[in-house]
Amino acid sequence: MEQEMLKSGFWDSPDDAQKLMKQKKHLENELEQYESLCKGFDDISDMIELAEEYDDYSEAKNIIKEYKRLSEEMKDLELSRLLTGKYDDKDAILSIHAGTGGVDAMDWAEMLMRMYLRYTDQHGFKTDVVDIQNDTLAGIKSCTIVISGINAYGYLRSETGVHRLVRISPFNSAGKRQTSFAAVEVVPDIGDSIEINIDPKDLKIDTYRSSGAGGQHVNTTDSAIRITHLPTNIVVTCQNERSQLYNKEMAMKILASRLQQLAEAEHKESLDELKGDMSQVTWGAQIRSYVFQPYTMVKDHRTNVEVGNISAVMDGSLDEFIKAKLTQEAKESCVQ
Repeated sequence: MEQEMLKSGFWDSPDDAQKLMKQKKHLENELEQYESLCKGFDDISDMIELAEEYDDYSEAKNIIKEYKRLSEEMKDLELSRLLTGKYDDKDAILSIHAGTGGVDAMDWAEMLMRMYLRYTDQHGFKTDVVDIQNDTLAGIKSCTIVISGINAYGYLRSETGVHRLVRISPFNSAGKRQTSFAAVEVVPDIGDSIEINIDPKDLKIDTYRSSGAGGQHVNTTDSAIRITHLPTNIVVTCQNERSQLYNKEMAMKILASRLQQLAEAEHKESLDELKGDMSQVTWGAQIRSYVFQPYTMVKDHRTNVEVGNISAVMDGSLDEFIKAKLTQEAKESCVQ
């Protein structure tokens, strides 16, 4: 990468140059972290040898504590090396859609949005909620969040699927348990790095008044954009505090990413052959269950990982599930 940066004309393409520099910085950080961890383990070995030599174990607790800390950091570094997918280093576009369950499902969709915003904040990712469709009673019908940061898509792609909630509904006067569903879709932000030809005749573009809060022109102008790709019936909406032009550009970027992801998933080269995602956001299709009553547990049905501290999970502690899924995929890849 350094040799590439020394070539004449490197800055002729500023976007490509910035991308390479970003990748180089990321690799440098990984190398520095690895070297620091190795030094830390060497220091611990030296401390143990001294303790044994002088029969002095007064620092044993501190040594064990430091060893555990370094081990956790090493696991995180090892996890990042599992992100070898084509788009794992890209930003992510995460969408949440309320499914079966009425008002509870919409409330559940909003709870999931909060969970992912907490997760991204803890990991230093930048977020931009480009679209949110609020319900009149409670919760949200859907939302779209652009998540920016190194390996954002790699870490979050395993969250794609149906998420099931079981709890005593606050909207049920009889106090009965309610099962609700919401779908999470994560695609890589590849709108600017690919050329995907979308026929304007295949698009239905609608403008409407934004329902979001804030902004000088929000709720006063038809700045929100809804784009429907007719062949696949994929619908993308974007409404934030910026202009209609920005909303349209962002919606087209998201649409291109979703079409590219769909094309690769269906192994199709032509957009005309795409059928769209027909999966049901309902019972039997869930990847993970969140049980609030009569006991508390979050279980991932793909890896069988279970966590009893549901409050921590809802506050963004998703690393255990993500690590398990990435490890599972790595093992399956080795077998193949």
